Amino acid sequence: MPLTDKEIQADYSNRINRVFEYIDHNLSSKLSLNTLAEIAFFSPFHFHRIFKFVTGETLNEYVTRRRIEKSALDLLHKNSTTTEIAHQLGFSDNSSFSRAFKKYYGISPTEFKKQNPHRHRKIRQLESKNGQAYPDYDQYICILSHLKNWINMNAKIEITEMPKMNLAYVSSLGPQNLENTYQKLIQWATPKALMNEETKLITLYHDSFKVTQANKVRMSACLLIDQPVEVSGEIGLTSIEAGKFIKGSFKIGVDEFEKSWTGLFLWMNENGYQKADRNPFEIYHNNYQEHPEKKAIVDFYIPIE
Repeated sequence: MPLTDKEIQADYSNRINRVFEYIDHNLSSKLSLNTLAEIAFFSPFHFHRIFKFVTGETLNEYVTRRRIEKSALDLLHKNSTTTEIAHQLGFSDNSSFSRAFKKYYGISPTEFKKQNPHRHRKIRQLESKNGQAYPDYDQYICILSHLKNWINMNAKIEITEMPKMNLAYVSSLGPQNLENTYQKLIQWATPKALMNEETKLITLYHDSFKVTQANKVRMSACLLIDQPVEVSGEIGLTSIEAGKFIKGSFKIGVDEFEKSWTGLFLWMNENGYQKADRNPFEIYHNNYQEHPEKKAIVDFYIPIE
């Protein structure tokens, strides 16, 4: 019996998800079309077309963007040199890294670090690129001061050790698709009796809104599972490894998520913690639409060294 269009689309999504995961873990390696096509079980020609259809980018554009955006975060949050970062992210040498970085941000990596001291806000590219400039220093300090006060009043923050968590997930590109992605996950989980009052829904972030265009941020809509389950189509299995995290507990409106994340990262830096090379995530404790004030009761987790 031939597959339906919906089943074919789900199968393709699953294969592309495997490629996303491989790229995430191998940014320092040579990520050739042939290698990644094999992981997706497509011919190189077919894979190239499908990848561009799913992401809106060619494979080379996607890999280069992921490397440059990762390098931007490393420049801001680590003490690594540009040479170390270039090597860690698979560039042949420092000059090829600088050229690729300058093509993306309009300035060299060194100048970028110098011009972006305000690392708690979204990265602003040069004014000629998108017309946005930083507020002046006094205004910026005022913004930080308000944010610190807001976090102190609205968040309970602690350092916690989390066990390994096994997850079923569906991948989403951009927050505009996340609600629909959760619907797919819940439709799959409900007949398997995985949805109940104890069920935990988790959003796992593979990109940072700080450096990645919002509609290209890759997220996973996840369901915490405590027993083996069979998955197929768009549903995949992944895990969050055990480790140390900053946990921020909030009761917030849906328009306050960005402020909450920004404030939590500010708290991290102010208190001398360093983000680990693992993905942040959110755990939801209610359906905000059922809350009398439309508030989300949610915990944010930042992995730390």
